[in-house]
Formats: sequence, C-alpha cells, structure tokens
Amino acid sequence: MKANVKISIEELNGKGFINSLAEQGSSNHKKAIITHYLHNLDNGVAKHFKKEATSALKEFVSYKNQEDHESLAVEDALQHLLFEVNDVPFPTPDNYTFKFIDLFAGIGGFRLAMQNLGGKCVFTSEWDKEAQRTYRANFGEVPFGDITKEQTKKFIPDGFDVLCAGFPCQAFSIAGKRGGFEDTRGTLFFDVAEIIKKKQPKAIFLENVKGLKNHDKGKTLATILNVLRNDLNYFVPDPQILNAKDFGVPQNRERIFIVGCRKDLGINEFEYPKPLNMKVSFSKIKEKKPVGTRYYLSTQYLQTLHNHKNRHASKGNGFGFEIIPDNGIANAVVCGGMGRERNLVIDHRITDFTPETKIKGEVNREGIRKMTPREWARLQGFPDNFIIPVADASAYKQFGNSVAVPAIQATAMQLLKTIKIKILK
Repeated sequence: MKANVKISIEELNGKGFINSLAEQGSSNHKKAIITHYLHNLDNGVAKHFKKEATSALKEFVSYKNQEDHESLAVEDALQHLLFEVNDVPFPTPDNYTFKFIDLFAGIGGFRLAMQNLGGKCVFTSEWDKEAQRTYRANFGEVPFGDITKEQTKKFIPDGFDVLCAGFPCQAFSIAGKRGGFEDTRGTLFFDVAEIIKKKQPKAIFLENVKGLKNHDKGKTLATILNVLRNDLNYFVPDPQILNAKDFGVPQNRERIFIVGCRKDLGINEFEYPKPLNMKVSFSKIKEKKPVGTRYYLSTQYLQTLHNHKNRHASKGNGFGFEIIPDNGIANAVVCGGMGRERNLVIDHRITDFTPETKIKGEVNREGIRKMTPREWARLQGFPDNFIIPVADASAYKQFGNSVAVPAIQATAMQLLKTIKIKILK
C-alpha cells in the first residue's frame, strides 16, 4: 500500500486502524493525536486534540461510495475505532475519579498504578519507538514523542490533577548559590518544571534513581527541591528512597520518590507508605513451565563470566555474575551492563539441550539460565496479562527502565488521600 492511498471504513475494520496507519507511513505523532482524541471523547479533554485528529482522520478515511459526506465518514470511523482503542488489557477505569498525565512514560508503569487507583490518563509522552509500541498494545494509546518540543507540549490539556514523571538524572549548570528555575534550562527537569508552572496540577509525583540524592554532591537534588518549593510554590516533603522488595515483589530495587502538593491546598504534611509485612522470594514469580534453551547460558559464555568474576575477586572487588536462589531476592533489573548476568537462576527442568540459536560451545548442564522477560515483568509488578509485543532484547531494556508498579501505587495512594481524591477499590 502506498503512503498516500486512502483506506475505506471496511478496510479499517479488517486491518485494525492503527496498523493501517502504520502501513501508510503515518507518523507516530499523528497516531498519538488520534488515539488521545479517541480516549477522551467522553470528556472535555478531547477538544485539545479534535482539530488535528479530525484532519488526520480525513487523510486516511473515505467511503468506497464517494457520494457519502466526508464528515459522516469520519464520524462513522470514530464509532468503529473506539472499539479498537478500548479493546486492550488495561482500559481507562469506568467512573474514574481523577486525571493525570504520564511523562517519560516508558511502557506505562506509572499509568498502570494510577489506573488501578481510579485515574484517567489524559496525556502521555515517551520518545522511544519500541516502548511506544508496548504502551499502545496495553493501553490502546500511542504516546506523544519528545516532550522538549513545543509541538508535543501544546497537546497537554488543562485541568488534570496529578503530573507523573520518571525523568532522567542530569546535572545542572548552577549559576547562583541555591540554584533555581533558570539554572535547570537545557535539562529534562526544566521541561517538567515548565509544565508544572503552566498547568498547576494539584499534585506531582516524580521518580528517579537512588543516585539522584548524592548527584553532583547533592546540588542536583537541592536545585530540584528549591525549584519545586520556592519557584513553583509546592509543598514538597523530603524525598524518600523506597525499595521494591518492601511492596510485594522479590527485587532489591531502590529508587527516590519526590511528591508535592500545590500550596494553596493548605497541605503541610505527607506520610510515605510503610513497607508491607510480606515475605517475597524469586520462587513467587518463577516461570511455572520449562523455558526454551535460548535462555540457558552456553558453556563458553559461562566460563567467560567466571573468568570476569575471578579477575575482580583477585582485586578485592565483588563485581561479576550472580545466581539468585529460588528463596532469594533478585538484584535490581537494569538495562545494559551486567543487568541480566546479575540475575541468573538455576533451573534444572531443561530436557532438550539443542541450542535454539548459534552459540559458542554447548548449552551448560548446570541449569544456569537468564531470567525471562516475563520474570522481569513480574519483578517490576506487571501482571501476566501485560502484553510483551517486542523482541527479548527490547523487552529487557523496557522492564529495566520501568518503575516498580507496587511501590508507585502505594505512594500514589498516599498522595491521592492527601489531596482528598477518592480512590477506586
């Protein structure tokens, strides 16, 4: 199909609308506009997307009978397309009680937690194309791209309650002694702060790596807090480092959480969630059935890992691969580096040692394998009906970059209670 060929309603029904747009070369930006419009047809937010969404729809929708009115074609198309964007594992909850936006969304860890509490996502952005693909498969919505661009920011609606963002950790060029709004220019935090300043949500919820606390000798965090508290006028309690293992998943993952409430709400205290009294271990999330040989290490690669670990051990370092016992807790899942090798497991259920891919050596007979992407998903608190539509390499990256959903949800629940928003059970 050529890029400029229109598609009929009948063809849309057969192919699936978003996939049809992809075949025609439609940009993800247009798909984001259309899916955001469809997701907000029942509320006032749709007006922010209507003009551009209608224009985009007209590019691709036509009746085979050209006598039919163009506006009727678009209207009929909307009725058909609504089913597609809602027929997903995690649709917007009925009778939602608050609205939020999802920045640096990744694959939707924040969104999953907020929807579980009764939230309606009215805007989301994520630049990574593979992550956008996973996000759409699960939520029926294509995220907007680069949040630093005005063409993206202009689609952020007014009137949402909570801003969620897992922004990257970056150093600031601090001109003054304290560091303020202008000092953060050129960083992604500046874009978050700019959105907060313009939209004035009731609450903000930011997540970052534990290292933010001491980044640039503490100047980075000090600047962030100064901007939020003084420049943007939010009550922001001292950030807290929470560990995923304290909230029902067997992963030792520490992250810093920063929450804030608009000062005119009269809030001056906040209590972070307490750890759950729950014993968790890898056996809780281990694959119930034997997994393919592609997850088992080759003898040669295993020897390379042993050599690497021994070299570091001789220098007094504790670097190297690690095997997580069934009754143990996984190390933090991260993309790159030794992310997978620090979370190897023993699984003797393998019966066929024939390699599924080309490897050097043979499949090891010690039962040593990598965790599967689904196991990583479970370590982050994603339910098993969460769709993984991408190749393993992308899936590991996406879950490694994601948030631990249970820790996010526990904190969000406290935040919503603080600003007196009803939580759906």
